[in-house]
Amino acid sequence: MKTLATTLIAAATLFATGAFAASPSQSGAYEVASLQASAVKTGWLKALSENKPKATGKSVSTSPIPRELVSFVEDAAIGTIIVDNSERRLYHIVAKGVAMKYGVSVGRKGFIWTGTNAVTRKAKWPTWTPPAAMRAREARKGHYLPVSMKGGIKNPLGARAMYLGSTIYRIHGTNQPSSIGKAMSSGCIRMANEDVEHLYANVMIGTKVIVRD
Repeated sequence: MKTLATTLIAAATLFATGAFAASPSQSGAYEVASLQASAVKTGWLKALSENKPKATGKSVSTSPIPRELVSFVEDAAIGTIIVDNSERRLYHIVAKGVAMKYGVSVGRKGFIWTGTNAVTRKAKWPTWTPPAAMRAREARKGHYLPVSMKGGIKNPLGARAMYLGSTIYRIHGTNQPSSIGKAMSSGCIRMANEDVEHLYANVMIGTKVIVRD
């Protein structure tokens, strides 16, 4: 029994640190011993959550809302990403009954969207090409956006981007970590750079993404 518990902790720790990624074909390989609906942050789950990175508020890459491993009792396949607009959190299902929870920024009033799609492309330090409608909208406010901006720390897309189907929406990093936990984007899902790098390393092309109210 002690050996089994040690194995479970080791497997979950690998997910928490981003040491390997789950794929739909591996869904049976990472099943964690049963977690009851009331078992929130208890036992090994609590230990892992207590070891999550601490936000300092000093880095442009650090989220003010540290990620944490949590109990997740909804019926969702391992590997699925669920974005909750109201809660302003993203859940990545890493094992049966377990998810990595991240703080995110979602669409502001008039730009919130919901739907189901899939990750169709991934990019490191992506180029930002703001849509013409966005450029026109910002120009009316006196803010003139570039037609294109190469990746870098000043780029609004941050360190990583995961593109959702053929839509204009992405899960991406940000150079404004103060927006995390708020509704401030133009519809995309923003994450602090440290968090988006962590998620990116554990997500595959084809991953199902659900964005809901």
